[in-house]
Parts: sequence; structure tokens; C-alpha cells
Amino acid sequence: MCCKKKQKHLINDNRKPSSGNPLSALDGTTVAIKDNICTSFLPTTCASNMLRDFTSPYDATVVKLLDEAGALIVGKTNMDEFGMGSYNAHSAFGPVINPIGHSKKEKRSAGGSSGGSAASVAMNMCTAALGSDTGGSVRMPASYCGLVGFKPTYGRCSRHGLVAYANSLDTIGILTRNVQDCAKVYDIIAHYDVQDPTSIPNELRHQLDDQQQTLLSRLQQQGNLEGLTVGVPQEFYVDSLSPQVLEVWRNGIQHLKDLGATIKSVSIPHISLALPAYYIIALAEASSNLSRYDGIRYDQADHQLLYEATRTHGFGHEVQRRILLGTHVLTAGTFETLFLPAQKARRLIQSEFNQVFLQPNLLDNDTTKHGEADVLLVPSATSAAPDLDRTSSTESGVDEYIDDVMTLPANLAGIPAITVPFKEKGQDYPIGLQLLGQYGHDKFLLHVAEQMTRR
Repeated sequence: MCCKKKQKHLINDNRKPSSGNPLSALDGTTVAIKDNICTSFLPTTCASNMLRDFTSPYDATVVKLLDEAGALIVGKTNMDEFGMGSYNAHSAFGPVINPIGHSKKEKRSAGGSSGGSAASVAMNMCTAALGSDTGGSVRMPASYCGLVGFKPTYGRCSRHGLVAYANSLDTIGILTRNVQDCAKVYDIIAHYDVQDPTSIPNELRHQLDDQQQTLLSRLQQQGNLEGLTVGVPQEFYVDSLSPQVLEVWRNGIQHLKDLGATIKSVSIPHISLALPAYYIIALAEASSNLSRYDGIRYDQADHQLLYEATRTHGFGHEVQRRILLGTHVLTAGTFETLFLPAQKARRLIQSEFNQVFLQPNLLDNDTTKHGEADVLLVPSATSAAPDLDRTSSTESGVDEYIDDVMTLPANLAGIPAITVPFKEKGQDYPIGLQLLGQYGHDKFLLHVAEQMTRR
């Protein structure tokens, strides 16, 4: 964690009830905040030299909600610069080292881009941490560090005060050591926010809650997972999956069977398009979003150098690469051959998810599209945490992009997804499994995850 200015105490003691009753289930709970979520009492640097001395004039909505609930903000956490990375190796403050199994001989990645948030929870520095998840930036660090990592439905938690990477994909996420703590944080921050134009309106929230309540009631009556149908998409069985991950996936399927769930093989035929579509869309949006950081308004260099020198001075290598790629995608000609087909592929993948889940997507006009699965079970990552030396020696960065293949489909579809730890005996490093649910079924997914982790 980084904390470069004296912390102003966020809690206003005058708000404490005179009766001494807690403000919420989070009252007194320690929470860390990823460094791309705005705080007025600590710098918000996005782990970039471009914003090294920047402090936001306001708090993000999720930070305000935590404050009002009595949570104790303990600091800001390191990350990949502007959220661009899967290993937390692209930071102006240096990489985040995975605290699980760390030794002098071997330094493993904590995952990115929310690696600092994951490491702080894994080291018991705090009970929970907020991150951001654009393509798996909460769920992959959770898998590498043996934690619970939750990406809510797009629009459930306000993005007001989150420094944008890719607006249509960015989601505030939660990292904790167990599902119960994750659910407590979610209950506090998952509210409509008029300041976020992508926030789900209250009317739709009520409809979604009513829809998932039917599923919750069914499971709660059973006391286990009897009556739950778990889909296993065969297209997630890719060549890059390590033998250890495959074994954990098989064991996770068997564990759900033992809990009473029914396992169904399902298909999402065009999921192979998710990886290229994601990186085309994400980098195009990043190029647009980061154009505002010209180094003049943020005073990072001699003004005589103007735009060219200040942007190359402030941005790290990986951010520069992604801005250039995104700018290329948006140029005339390439826009029609790359960006528009990527958006069509995204819509196709969203439609195929709707055809797999039993409950219809309330955003889809065609409510006849549905399958048999209540949730899906897939790996969270293709391997355990990689060695930091290996990740830093990969010049092209292709491996880092490919490692997002398990997590990014949920961002394209806007559906909730949660990583739960599933460590086996004799396993040196954690490996997580990922549950995916229908749009808006966040609490139902949390309930299934809690049942799954009772081993």
C-alpha cells in the first residue's frame, strides 16, 4: 500500500449514534482502496508518474458509502498503471509481490491490476479491499492470492470517482478472505447513484431482486445446492490451461455434485471471439479516456515541451503501447474493420450467455432466450501465480493478454462473476474457480459461492 500524505481521518465521530449501536455490519471494519478510486484524503495516482502528486478534490461514491457505514479506510493500494496489466508489474511504485509462498528465491505475481488490494487482504492488513475489474483485475489477483474476488453486475456499484480505463467494461470489485465479508461490503456499496449515468436505476434493481429471490428461496429451503443447475462451458477448455488448473476444475465440479447440484455441459460457441473483441474495445476506450492526461493540466513537465514530451514522460511503457493500439483501432478504415466487428462479437457473446442461463436477462427484449443453467463454473486463471521474473522478461506482453481469457467474457457480457479459492492438498500455490451468474443476480451468486466454500 502507498500512503504519501498524512491521512485525514475519514470517520466523522459526530455521526456515531449515542446509543453505541454500530452504523452497519461494516462499522469498524478495515478497508483498503485501489489507487484508481478517488479519495480526497489520500493521493490518487493510478500508479503513474503522470499523477504522482495528484489528490482528488472529492471522494468516489463507493468511498463515501463505506465512510457512512463506519468502515475504516486504511490506505491506497498499488496497481498496474491505470489498470492496464494482469500481473501488477506495470507500476511507477514497482511490482506487487504475492505474499502467498513468498521466498527470497522465488517472487510470484499477486495478479493485476488490483494486485495491491489482493496482497493487502492476503497479508491480513485489512478485512476487505476495493479494486476495479475491467477484464478480470479483481478475480485474477483473488485466484493468485487465495481470496474471494467479486465483480458485480455492470452498473450495480457506482463508478463515479473511478478513474476510467474502459467505460463500458469497468466495474468496482471487492476482495476479501471469505464470501460473508464480501457480501457485507457489497450490501453497502451496491446502490443507485445519480452521478453515474451507467448506474442501474432503482426500478430495474427491484425487478432484478424479485427475479433472483425466486432462485434464492428455492436454495435456502433446501439448505444446500439441491435443485441448482451448474453449467460447464466446454469452450473454456483451452490449450493454455495448466494441468493443475484442470484438476482443480474437475474437483470443483465434483464438489458441487456432492452438495446436490446438477451439472450440465453447455456451449457458448463464439466465446473464442471474446479475447480479441475485448482488447479492441478496451484499448479503443482507453485511448479516448487517457487523452485528457496531456501533462500540462497535470503539470508533469516543462510546458515548452507541450504534448509529445509530456505524454511520453508521464506514461509508462505498457500504457503507451495500449494508447497507441487503441488510437490505431479508432482511425478511419480500421474503425470499420476492427472496432465495429468487435462490438458485434460482443453482442453475440452476450446473446449466447442469455441462451445458457435459465432465467431471462431483463435487458433483453427476447425473453424466450434461455437455457438450463443457474450459474456457470469455469477457472479464474490459466495457471497459478506466475513468477515475476518470467513476466518481466516477456517483451511482447502477449502472454499477459492471453491470461485474461477466463475472466474477460463476464465483463463483455456485463454479468456478475466471483472467484473462490479452491486449494487442494499438496498444492503449493492457490488456484481459484469462478462462478458466473445471469445479469443482476449478484446476491444469488454470492449465496452459491458461500455454499461452495463450506468444505
